[in-house]
Amino acid sequence: MLGRGHAVFSGGLAGAMLLAAGIVFSAAAQAQTPIMKAQANPAVRPEMKAEFCPGFIAGNAPRVIPAALASDQVRITFAGHATFLIESPKLVRIATDYNDYVRPPVLPDIATMNHAHSTHYTDRPDPGIKHVLRGWRDDGTPAAHDVSYQDVRVRSIATNIRDWNGGTRRHGNSIFVFEIGNLCIAHLGHLHHTLTQQQLDEIGRVDIVMVPVDGSWTMDLDGMADVLQSLKAQLMIPMHYFSMSTLSRFLDRVRDKYTVENSETPSIVVSRATMPGAPKFLVLPGR
Repeated sequence: MLGRGHAVFSGGLAGAMLLAAGIVFSAAAQAQTPIMKAQANPAVRPEMKAEFCPGFIAGNAPRVIPAALASDQVRITFAGHATFLIESPKLVRIATDYNDYVRPPVLPDIATMNHAHSTHYTDRPDPGIKHVLRGWRDDGTPAAHDVSYQDVRVRSIATNIRDWNGGTRRHGNSIFVFEIGNLCIAHLGHLHHTLTQQQLDEIGRVDIVMVPVDGSWTMDLDGMADVLQSLKAQLMIPMHYFSMSTLSRFLDRVRDKYTVENSETPSIVVSRATMPGAPKFLVLPGR
């Protein structure tokens, strides 16, 4: 199913970030995975349907926590590389692509992982994490997570990845969808191909997407641009780039279709009411 694809806070974490960046660059320099050709567009282009997230959380409104988040708000903080800290109104904390090198400053309740490289997972998660969700299974079947915890629901949609021999590992990556505060947030992980209609149907509506923009280790620029057009998210946050020139190259590719804004801080609070009127990229500082 390979499509058009090719084969990270500031302050006190500066030292850790430098170490993480060094490890990532080293891995990139040593890897010899060939760049793969993009597949031709299918006759019928998959499209995101205008509907709510499947199994959208209804129920009672989350308890309001003083001096925290309103019941419809979500806090997103970029820790670096592909790791974000996502916080719900009830202060459920989620860390994406949880690994040994780039971690959020607090222990998450939920950690999601992907398996392409060691900067996307760990074999030694903190035992205090309540839910460790690996985006793959050793037997090659889809991870198929569907976990509800307090005011958060986390689902996974399986995708394929390239292996180190140039072949395909089926269901080796997962797109994780977080349903929080009336928002649907998707983290694409280490996506290596465009999405089928079935995958788009499983993902459902997406309001915010964290998208890898390296242009090589995940997908080429055109392929990732096609994925974003299919998802139709209102807010897109770039991740998984190794230099400002890599980030700039991707943003230059999409400026004709999307507004690009730079945040002064790595942390934002979002809600349905604050979603942009037109789709845009928001760059959070860090790598």
